[in-house]
Amino acid sequence: MEKFTISFSTKKKKTVSENQEQKTNPIYRYSDMKKKKTNPNNSKQTHLLKPTQEPYPYIKSQQTDRRTTDLESLRAASSMADTSTSSNISGSPITHLAQDHLFTILLLLPIDSILSFAMTCKRFRVLTSSDTLWESLFRRDWGPTSVDVLKSSYFHHQQQQIPWMRLYKQVYQLDYVSCHKLSGPDAKLLLPNPRASHSLNFVSDCLVLFGGGSEGGRHLDDTWVAYLGNGFQRMSKWQKVNSGIPSGRFGHSCVVIDGFLILFGGINDLGNRQNDTWVGQVACHENLGITLSWRLLEVGTTLPPPRGAHAACCIEGRRMVVHGGMGLHGVRIGDTWVLELSENFSFGIWYEIVAQPSPPPRSGHTLTCIEGTQSVLFGGRGLGYDVLNDVWLLDSYEGHLKWLQILYELPSIPEGVSIPRVGHSATRTLGGRLLIYGGEDSNRQRKDDFWLLDISAVQSIRVQPARVISKKLFAKMWKRVKAINDKPKSRSFHRACTDHSGRYLYIFGGMVDGVLQPAESSGLMFDSELFLVELVL
Repeated sequence: MEKFTISFSTKKKKTVSENQEQKTNPIYRYSDMKKKKTNPNNSKQTHLLKPTQEPYPYIKSQQTDRRTTDLESLRAASSMADTSTSSNISGSPITHLAQDHLFTILLLLPIDSILSFAMTCKRFRVLTSSDTLWESLFRRDWGPTSVDVLKSSYFHHQQQQIPWMRLYKQVYQLDYVSCHKLSGPDAKLLLPNPRASHSLNFVSDCLVLFGGGSEGGRHLDDTWVAYLGNGFQRMSKWQKVNSGIPSGRFGHSCVVIDGFLILFGGINDLGNRQNDTWVGQVACHENLGITLSWRLLEVGTTLPPPRGAHAACCIEGRRMVVHGGMGLHGVRIGDTWVLELSENFSFGIWYEIVAQPSPPPRSGHTLTCIEGTQSVLFGGRGLGYDVLNDVWLLDSYEGHLKWLQILYELPSIPEGVSIPRVGHSATRTLGGRLLIYGGEDSNRQRKDDFWLLDISAVQSIRVQPARVISKKLFAKMWKRVKAINDKPKSRSFHRACTDHSGRYLYIFGGMVDGVLQPAESSGLMFDSELFLVELVL
């Protein structure tokens, strides 16, 4: 079993200043497990948090409200460890706790604190190397489904012992994704037509594909499903289950809430913008196979303006958030709306979120939920047809949803940071980070690169006017991931989704060839390939 490299000293330390302590204290920080790289061309450019009209609280972490008497005892013991010998630590009350009690305390702490705790004495170092502990941490941070999928994968390969500590490290340090093409030209298989600006969702162990735009600017109104089962599949078979309902459209949004598909808006081939809301439900029957039923949702008289090419995601409380898009007469809009659904999904209520600051108008951007009410908006095309690279966080503060800008858009992009893009995909993966793929840059060149965006890198920052994000911290937010094997071609306006585990990403369709001409849809080439992208652990 691979172990983290942790240095430990039993020599007594003298009290030193904070700066000196950072140099001499052998506390191991998880974020430093990767090899440090130096860049001689580092830019001196800085990144600013956008000022707000009132101080915004620090971005919540999973451990914010977890305070117990045992935790206070642990902090006291850890503080003693910084200025005491290991023999003195052995006399601390916390050392007399049983192992199961210590496990309970450790599961309340963030990873950095757990690894710091390991430095206090030999017994605690052994304890924090336990795969039993790391399996529990894996389950806590990334969900029980992820644990079950990994167990199934290891048992499939006849490996009974799972190195949870190493797996946690590999998820945290993800460097590679492995790509596999699942569909190709086969006269015997019925395949969806090439398309872009469609919707693709994983629900009820199935991929569900609806609508989109095709050659000649025509809309599509068909619904397809491909059953994948509980584990990942490297082969899939599409089945056409519906057409005509909902009406044909592209640039719509579709999210999954409690096993239901919630579809909103879009544009038809006459250029008409929609603002209707549909509910879809997948069912698997022993005799009938897979069926999917759509119905129009009753939402009252207060509605968002019609739009397409907007961004949407689900947040806790059976709610869907919609932002921006192309409104009437092709004008880009920047409003934010929330759809709150009833418990039985029989009706919903729309209401607008009016808050400052807020993301400027745009289309072709992404909005992805990372946890609870926290959602991340990235990129898109702005009012002046410029392509954006700003990042915004939508979160709940005192019961109200508010926007926070994490980064300003910069005229020049530092080396190693994702460039501006539109028509990309941004999907939450195992580890809670966003995997961003493809899209078009400011030169209208389609991309084939993969990037990780980690908002948790700034979760400890208290947002204040004119607060500067250091370049080191900014670099931690973005990481380029290498793709191996069957790497998809450069594309934009494709769609992507993950399975329940977050380890397997599916990519379908998009525009892959041809010259991009904003006013000439006939010059675009559409694709019908399906790819599986696996996080390499």
